Amino acid sequence: MKSICNYLVWATILLLATSNVNAQETKQFTLEELIPGGKDFYNFYPRLPMHYQWQGDKLVSIKNDSVWVTENPQKPGKQSFLFSYDHLQQTLSKEQRGEIYHVNFPETQEQIVTFYGSKGIGLYDLKDKKAVGFFAFPEKSENHQLSPCNTFLAYTIDNNLYVLDRAGKQTAVSNETDKGIVYGQTVHRNEFGIDEGIFWSPKGNKLAFYRMDETMVANYPLVDISARIAQLKNIKYPMAGMTSHEVTIGVFDPNTQTTVYLNTRGPKDHYLTNVAWNPDEQFIYVAELNREQNHLQLNRYNATTGDFDKTLFEETDSRYVEPQHPVMFVPNHPDRFVWQSRRDGYNHLYLYDISGKLLKQLTHGEWEVTEVTGFDAKGENLFFESTRPTPMDRHLYAIHLNSGQMQQLTTESGIHSGTISISGKYLIDRFSSSNNPGKIALIDIKNSKTTLLNSVNNPFQDYNIPTVESGTIKAADNETDLYYRLVKPYDFDPSKKYPTIIYVYGGPHSQMVQNRWRYGSGGWEMYMAQRGYLVFVMDNRGTSYRGDEFEKATFRHLGVEEAEDQMKGVEFLKSLPYVDTNRLGIHGWSFGGFMTINMLLRNPDVFKAGVAGGPVIDWKYYEVMYGERYMDTPQENPDGYRESSLLNKADQLKSRLLIIHGDEDPTVVWQNSLQFLKSCIQNGTHPDYFVYPGHGHNMMGHDRVHLHEHITRYFDDFCK
Repeated sequence: MKSICNYLVWATILLLATSNVNAQETKQFTLEELIPGGKDFYNFYPRLPMHYQWQGDKLVSIKNDSVWVTENPQKPGKQSFLFSYDHLQQTLSKEQRGEIYHVNFPETQEQIVTFYGSKGIGLYDLKDKKAVGFFAFPEKSENHQLSPCNTFLAYTIDNNLYVLDRAGKQTAVSNETDKGIVYGQTVHRNEFGIDEGIFWSPKGNKLAFYRMDETMVANYPLVDISARIAQLKNIKYPMAGMTSHEVTIGVFDPNTQTTVYLNTRGPKDHYLTNVAWNPDEQFIYVAELNREQNHLQLNRYNATTGDFDKTLFEETDSRYVEPQHPVMFVPNHPDRFVWQSRRDGYNHLYLYDISGKLLKQLTHGEWEVTEVTGFDAKGENLFFESTRPTPMDRHLYAIHLNSGQMQQLTTESGIHSGTISISGKYLIDRFSSSNNPGKIALIDIKNSKTTLLNSVNNPFQDYNIPTVESGTIKAADNETDLYYRLVKPYDFDPSKKYPTIIYVYGGPHSQMVQNRWRYGSGGWEMYMAQRGYLVFVMDNRGTSYRGDEFEKATFRHLGVEEAEDQMKGVEFLKSLPYVDTNRLGIHGWSFGGFMTINMLLRNPDVFKAGVAGGPVIDWKYYEVMYGERYMDTPQENPDGYRESSLLNKADQLKSRLLIIHGDEDPTVVWQNSLQFLKSCIQNGTHPDYFVYPGHGHNMMGHDRVHLHEHITRYFDDFCK
């Protein structure tokens, strides 16, 4: 659930933010230090002094806007200076100069480096030490995608798609005046792993793109109050069970200036996901999913004519199929590709040939592949991250495609992510764990030798740091282990009674508790512990990375199993002698906002107060893709929607409840919480309410500090 999960990005951004210190220290955290948007946040945000990437098998290091290279990774201490950002700026014209955000080295040994800045995307020649090309961003342009071989830049302006060549000539791929038809942008509300709408072919000769027709979707009103007379801002928001948009895929040839569209089959409101090119640019692969989301076809289309070529295979499920990743062709073997699927109950890797024949299942077991790191250049080995051996960790593995032999590349318990060199000989390993704020190491895969490259600087070394512990409890099924973290004040005294806040999310595509720095506890949790609270977080059934049965336990009745599991967490808290059961609070945002109110209404005598942000109130008010995946349509599942709705439980509100919502929320529309207020009025219950004008689903900028102060004050008023 990418859209509704955006709040989780901020909940985990501070994972590297603290370190253990002597209890005698007296410095106190402030929200300005702990919360993104705070005046001192970036002064205290922990940073690695150096960042790394590969150029072939050369190790590139970037420090203080200076770029260095290590020719032999076996000797990482021997670096040569390449260039500085200042020098790069001097090779540009005055009009091209701006802030440089990032440089990107080619995976091969090629000498052209791309750099991304505020004014455009440039090309720098390492041999000649000068810029050799620059694509200036046209005014109002977005979604910039540079082609392979650095020949063209694709981008959108408003709802149209354009291509810019090296000479600065702009070509309009579309010229649509109807704002309800959109080119080159994400579709299907960013579900199914969709995060872009522009897909260059491997050599950059052709450009595939999404075209989304939303004209049949009802306008949904948002209101901008910044103008003296408030202005209407209509968005397209297809709700569960209602008419959805229609998507097609076009293919533009910049050399011939022609466009064809894939002749996709099936109903017009089906989902076209996971777009991929084959290596010779002749075919496009599309994972096509029916609107019911229980039948997937992997289809192949001729990129020149748009004609359907073949269905390679199909997948079905009694609940839902959720494709997240396109096919990945094996380097040096254009007749083979790897597909990710949960068909055996866990996300695993499958090797196919281009006829659609399954050659072998590469990975097996009660664990999940969470990320594919890449292949070596020969296409002999594939590298990936997984939850093996525990969902609390992420480890890096290599698997030999022919023999199936699998090698674990990391051993230290914690969260690992990696970047592989082109030969597959070396790996950059990024790591943190509950007791390690972060480090980067170089792994020589042949001999397993690990060399520390850098470690995280800790800006909070002089502060009193709350403690964090982790463990498991049994779910409501009395069989499944659920992982939790418990944050305690640094001066915790087990003989005292503490007010306790449950921070909850609980929805799909989430995992709040991991063996990363301080078990993933965020800045607000630390702040509340400093103020004398305990903070408890637990991943219930319905969350991710534990397999199908764990995640799909909530199918067609969201909020039921999740609430039962969270109450097991409450039972655990009540068993602890230092938890004041008369001062229990609960807080969450988005799906967590839904869970907060859901818990208060299902258990009216348990909690003293709750704070719900951006809450879904009734799933019939949420979007088609997400809502119908987990609940089917309101027409198909009226009992499930009725049971999950909070509107018909408003009479059960006994605790203090603060609801917070942005008045321009395009994700969980404002109508949700307003309808709940209406139901509370009708039932004689009395929630508190706070609106952030001009904000969407999350409060951004310095207003985010205000948000967390407001939440804190509410718990101080009613739980402390």
